Amino acid sequence: MTSVRAKLKPETPKSVTGWFTATGRSAWMCANGSWTEYASNLGVFIGDEAEARLAAALKEEGLITDPYFMEVSVAGEITGRETLRESLRADMSLIYGGAA
Repeated sequence: MTSVRAKLKPETPKSVTGWFTATGRSAWMCANGSWTEYASNLGVFIGDEAEARLAAALKEEGLITDPYFMEVSVAGEITGRETLRESLRADMSLIYGGAA
């Protein structure tokens, strides 16, 4: 399952996000390639590394549903045109997932 989303430029810092298939909770890829419910632990990827991380996430459909890029700052703060939606998803991870 995929959704059409605006393509980010290769040099734009981005993270890979989606939903845990088993629970429907928001998921963010960490810098080491593992997954977390906490946006505060998301990994920041640029260029070819970002493309490789998304390709890997797309192969994890049993674990992660609908992975996609979201724009972030180099420091890992949610930015870009989807800031409100992604910020809400991050806040919900704290509400339902507990403290990071």
